[in-house]
Amino acid sequence: MEKITYTAAQETSAAKPAAKSFASGLNFYKLFWIFFIGSFAGVVIETLYWFLTRHRFESRSGLIYGPFNLVYGFGALFITLGLYWLIHKNVLFIAAGGFVLGGFCEFMCSWVQEMLFGTVSWEYSGSPMSIQGRINLKYCIFWAVLAVVWMKLLFPALSGLIEKIPGRVGKPLTWILLVFMILNSLISGMAVARMSARYREILPRNSVEVFLDKHYPDELMKKVYPNMMFVSDKP
Repeated sequence: MEKITYTAAQETSAAKPAAKSFASGLNFYKLFWIFFIGSFAGVVIETLYWFLTRHRFESRSGLIYGPFNLVYGFGALFITLGLYWLIHKNVLFIAAGGFVLGGFCEFMCSWVQEMLFGTVSWEYSGSPMSIQGRINLKYCIFWAVLAVVWMKLLFPALSGLIEKIPGRVGKPLTWILLVFMILNSLISGMAVARMSARYREILPRNSVEVFLDKHYPDELMKKVYPNMMFVSDKP
């Protein structure tokens, strides 16, 4: 019989199992990237939709720095976590779950924004199938379709791509982007809160508020959030 020989490199390769991805399964790193990509992709899609239907470009971002919207990020997280166990089930189950989870996420984001800042960025009052003006069941169909496309097509492909990122790159990059998103969210929230205070004619009370008034005036804020309205101005 022919004797089979192995080189040292082959023996070492055979002895070592394949390295585990830094973002395997649904761990923290994978979920952050889902949130981050969802925040970005949602703005791109909504901007294109707005351009195609209204024939003009308009900011659809939810943060001051960069094309990111936390509503879409949290929506991607909720749908992924809530429907992951249905990924191999009939699309009708996924669509129903997306309808409920997407609508819930949109409702809660609107409620939190109003409670914190006294503002809203979308308003469905007066339209058929509206619930407290925060969501419209007609638009929840969009969440249902998006959930099917996400769980059946986009998430499996995207998950595989994320897992291929080398850990020595993926881990530090995750933390850098996480810090950026936290700071971006804090600055954006403080700027909106100060905008709301100016609307109520409250003068700055400290150096931080003076800084916010100087660097994030109403003119800039209206460009970033063209659809934001104060609750007192709601029809």
